[in-house]
Amino acid sequence: MIPSSPIFEMYPVGVTSIASYLEERGFRTQIINLAYKMLADPAYDVERTISRTRARFFALDLHWLPHVHGSIEIAHLVKKHHPDSVIIMGGMTASYYHQELMKYSSVDYVLRGDSVEEPCYRLLNCLTKGLHLKEVPNLTFRDGDGRVVENPLSHVPSCLDDVDVPAYRYLISSVFKNGSFLNCLPYQGWLEYPMTLLLTSRGCSMNCVICGGSSSAYQRICNRKTPAFRSPARLREDVRTITLFSRAPIFVIHDLRQGGRKYAEEFLDGLAAEKVPNEFIFELFQPASDEYFKRLNSSVSRYSLQLSIESHVQKIRENGGGKFSHSSNKEIINTMRKALRNGCQKIDLFFIIGLPGQKYADALGCVEFSRRIIMQLREEFGAAANIVPYAAPYAPFLDPGSPIYEDPDRYGYRILWKELDDYRTALLAPSWKYMLNYETQWMSRHELVRATYATARKFNALKLELEIIDAKTFLSVKKALEKSEKIIELVDEITREELGELPGGLFPLPAARKVLEILHGRAEMEETGYALCGSKELHWPVKARFGGLFSFFKLGLQLLSGAGTDERISPPGKNCSQ
Repeated sequence: MIPSSPIFEMYPVGVTSIASYLEERGFRTQIINLAYKMLADPAYDVERTISRTRARFFALDLHWLPHVHGSIEIAHLVKKHHPDSVIIMGGMTASYYHQELMKYSSVDYVLRGDSVEEPCYRLLNCLTKGLHLKEVPNLTFRDGDGRVVENPLSHVPSCLDDVDVPAYRYLISSVFKNGSFLNCLPYQGWLEYPMTLLLTSRGCSMNCVICGGSSSAYQRICNRKTPAFRSPARLREDVRTITLFSRAPIFVIHDLRQGGRKYAEEFLDGLAAEKVPNEFIFELFQPASDEYFKRLNSSVSRYSLQLSIESHVQKIRENGGGKFSHSSNKEIINTMRKALRNGCQKIDLFFIIGLPGQKYADALGCVEFSRRIIMQLREEFGAAANIVPYAAPYAPFLDPGSPIYEDPDRYGYRILWKELDDYRTALLAPSWKYMLNYETQWMSRHELVRATYATARKFNALKLELEIIDAKTFLSVKKALEKSEKIIELVDEITREELGELPGGLFPLPAARKVLEILHGRAEMEETGYALCGSKELHWPVKARFGGLFSFFKLGLQLLSGAGTDERISPPGKNCSQ
């Protein structure tokens, strides 16, 4: 349920802000999205690229736990070809497992927290000038005797105006400076659908119990007690930069109202003055009023909504403790009704499989619930009631740092493993069922997988019936689902033959290799692609993908020459209203 491919080759936006921050202070940086390059070219040689890359410092993101295997393997390859280089890791997962990462000889430093632009600069400055590392905040490292040292996680800025995040200007200038547009592309298919985003905050006011980005998780991992916001003025500047090169939708991350009513109004008033041609996608964490939707409608040319209500069962939403947890179904439907009568073009409605208190029948029940509300709103608004429902499992891992991960018994969960090396092993399992690191007292891993495919089949049929998708998309998803389920069944069948029983925890690595070897001989193994929905279902209509090339090249040349940086609406750090 993301813009990238199912393997999640999208790098975190913090990579761009770190690179930009270092460039402004005299370091030359370059981003290479290895995962994108591998997907774009099956013959792409990662090791060859690494061996030919000359740099003193290599920074690897380990933001999302599903990247733990690849990140560490890349670190090994860098050290193999550049033994004297320095390897730095960062991100939410790296911050959570910083002590464990120090056990790997290929990892030299871990920068902890959600805002390491300044700590990274201080680290490189110390290493370049031979200064002591004790003054670098948020740093975990080994001293001269090999002991792990953990500096205080003290750099927790309360505002995001001191950095460009995402750093679109940096990305544009790097195209001209490094001579490659493809290295820093965020995900496969971006050139066909160049979606961009505005990051309103780091941290979250919600405490969804299943989320590693919840307020308590940020406090635990990043020492962040409250969200840090990017000011409306700086967001407006980001919009101006985006419209120089993109006409695709702009996704506003987080509910604008997290920053307070004044914050949302200031941003929307500024947006109205810009007269942006791009469509905007807004998130809602709670019900909204007619007045709010009128503001959205008057501020942009087109807008759509994303609502993750997680479950149609109110009690399960309450168990989740986050978005719409205190809202009734009636309030949710009324919010959608208000949006539709105030110009909303499309509403994406998301459900999650694997929630506290959720049984198999509860997971499947979201399909009939969606049918009822779509039919009800179509009676009122006709074709304007463009509502598209989705359901996905919380997979492959329950996030470290989330309330459930830290206290599973309280919520009725069983975490199957927690060690970093175990996650690396889990990612090599022959099917995603055996990557799941949790079960609930209401559903086993087997039932979570069954519920996922059953719900996807029902949604696929419903969307065809309601003409949300065409017959071609329906057949494509149907085929992918059938193939995915067949592979799951084959894995179980071969596993029973080889092991005598199905693993209850980690899939033994030698057995995983054996199962995959046999599987390749018994089933077609080409990638199924998007199995839960059509590959284009998550897209919004785009008439023009890019802005004028003249504007793009003009900005690129300005940035290369050092110009083009004086157009900021205000100096950094002066406009964090909340």
